[in-house]
Amino acid sequence: MSDDKLRFPIGKFSPKDQYTKEEIDECIQRISSLPSRLETLVASLSEKHLDTPYRDGGWTARQVIHHIADSHMNAYIRFKWTLTEDTPTIKAYDEKLWAETPEVRLSPQLSIDFLKALHAKWAALLKSLDQKQLMREYIHPETKKNNRLDRIVCMYAWHGDHHLGHLKIISEKQV
Repeated sequence: MSDDKLRFPIGKFSPKDQYTKEEIDECIQRISSLPSRLETLVASLSEKHLDTPYRDGGWTARQVIHHIADSHMNAYIRFKWTLTEDTPTIKAYDEKLWAETPEVRLSPQLSIDFLKALHAKWAALLKSLDQKQLMREYIHPETKKNNRLDRIVCMYAWHGDHHLGHLKIISEKQV
C-alpha cells in the first residue's frame, strides 16, 4: 500500500463552498455514531495491535484512539467559543506532543468512554444549530484563516472516518 494511501486511507478532506442541510445532517450522524463504530472496531484489536502503528513513523492504534478524543474535545470547545464570541481566535495545540503524554499509554477504553459522552453532547449541540449559526466562523491562529462551522462539522465527520481507516489498516496486520 502506498504511503499516501496509508496516511489518508479515505482520501484527503475537500471542503465545499456550501453544504445542504442533508449533507450537514449526514455529517452530524457520522459524528454521533463514531464512538460506537470506534468501540466495535477496537474490540477486534489485540494488545499487540493497540501498540502497532498504521505506517512506519505513524501513530499506534492506542495513540490514534486517544488522539481522536483529544481532537474532538478541542473541536467541541471551538464550537462553543464560536457560538458565544464574535469570530474568536481559537487555541491551537501540538497534537504530536499530546499523543505522547503519559495517559496515552492507558487503555483506549478511557477515550472511547469519553467520546461517548462528548459526542452525545456535541451531536445534540450540532443538531440544534440553524443555518445562521452554522455560518459563524473562528480564526485559526496558525493559518490566520477563518473557519466556518458548517465546514468544520463536515471536516470532523471526515476526521473520525479518517482515523477509523487507520485503525482498520492496523486490524488487518498480522502481529
